[in-house]
Amino acid sequence: MHKGFGPVVTPLCISFNLCVSLCKNLFFEPSMKNTFISLLLFGQILLTQTCRAQDTKTDEPFIARPYLQIGRTPSPETLQLLWHAPDAATDWTVEYQTEAKSSWKKTAAPTSVRVAVAGIEPHLVYNAAMTGLTPGATFNYRVLKAGKVVFTAEGKATKRADQPYRFVAFADIGAETPAQKKLASQAFIAKPDFVVVPGDIVYERGLISEYRSRFWPIYNANKLDSTGAPLLRSVPMIVAPGNHDTDTRDLDKFPDALAYYYYWNQPLNGIPGTEGGPLVPSMTASTENRKAFTDAAGEAYLKMSNYSFTYGNAHWTVIDSNPYVDFTDKALQEWIANDLASAKEATWRFVMFHHPGFNSAREHFEQQHTRLLSPIFEAGKVDVVFTGHVHNYQRSFPLTFVPDRKGVLLVANMGAKMARGRVVNGRWTLDKSFNGKTDTTPEGIIYLVTGAGGQTLYNPEQNNDPDSWQKFTDKFYSNVHSLTVADVDGKTLTIRQVDVNGKELDSFKVTK
Repeated sequence: MHKGFGPVVTPLCISFNLCVSLCKNLFFEPSMKNTFISLLLFGQILLTQTCRAQDTKTDEPFIARPYLQIGRTPSPETLQLLWHAPDAATDWTVEYQTEAKSSWKKTAAPTSVRVAVAGIEPHLVYNAAMTGLTPGATFNYRVLKAGKVVFTAEGKATKRADQPYRFVAFADIGAETPAQKKLASQAFIAKPDFVVVPGDIVYERGLISEYRSRFWPIYNANKLDSTGAPLLRSVPMIVAPGNHDTDTRDLDKFPDALAYYYYWNQPLNGIPGTEGGPLVPSMTASTENRKAFTDAAGEAYLKMSNYSFTYGNAHWTVIDSNPYVDFTDKALQEWIANDLASAKEATWRFVMFHHPGFNSAREHFEQQHTRLLSPIFEAGKVDVVFTGHVHNYQRSFPLTFVPDRKGVLLVANMGAKMARGRVVNGRWTLDKSFNGKTDTTPEGIIYLVTGAGGQTLYNPEQNNDPDSWQKFTDKFYSNVHSLTVADVDGKTLTIRQVDVNGKELDSFKVTK
């Protein structure tokens, strides 16, 4: 028995095309001939479209294809593999080779979490742990459904502290634009060991539906082309929450919002906060919608907004920088300070969050609230802070900053019920002798804005107008989309900013 119409339609297409070809050569009465040929050609078009649809039809078992994650407790020997599939009982298996010709090892049985929120067909998020990996080495893996291989890929294991590594950083990415797709390809071509995203993973509201159209198909495409790249299946992506990820908190209007807490398998070692407190705003949700959300999000909700991890010889502190957070909160400040202090073995200390405190663009200039954390970063010996939110690239001079003690100036739009921004005045000290070429030992922290990852660019008119930049800004590129490529080799850090076409915009080196 034929499955669908595929095997039947193909011979019909061939015979119909032959019929059209023959009829074009027949000598009908002129008035009838044109009508007959028109009908035949119309039928040919319909059948050709059907044939093409059958040719491109696949038995894709995934809603989101397998992708790598660092997991709750990252290590150089372990990675997590996640994928999304329909809500049905299925026999899934994951196998992997730690070396090219070694025997296939089977993971423990994959676990799953059911996501069943209003407006979205229920689906399962699967997770399998691949252990015993060789640090820094490539490995093969495959996913089997009911004993049949349905997915294969090559991944890269996490590096040890004594191994050099590369990462790519870009923010404000999931906008489904041509630039986003080209940068996905540039990220893949760079051959990173991992990718970090300082917020705004998908636009506009962090919805499940937006992930499906604007994220997974682009960053986990089956091949490298103009529509995306097979990036996520090759290396893990690590993300921070931006305003477009976690600001939408009305689950009655948008029940598939806050998808950030469903799809990322990252550490839960940060300060959790309590809903309605200084770190996490309240949600609007019916009892049913709230239960659907919390059942699917599990411990990630309230715990995965702030966290930290170590990769290679670097310690990363990830912070929820949304304006709903009170950065004068002592518990938050203590957690950040203690987290940085715990990184005694790390050569490098990086911080990642969405909202830049030091920004020269006119857009979002008033959102300076993260400046309040600068003294904590300096005490914790932070080297570079990676941010987004502002859709361009900016690099500060190495700087130290002392906020004044006069509080903050709240800025709001006309009619706004909540503050849009907080202006934080103070005194900065700039190291203008650092040039990243001959002087590679900065006195202070370098603040990078890498928000040109795909969404509409901000303030291109400022690109060639340095008089419009703040004094702390060294580099400013706002007329082209770009991403950050960073290489870490022991005590040397090299950072390059590469545009959508692969052209280098900026580069500098830091040594210790």
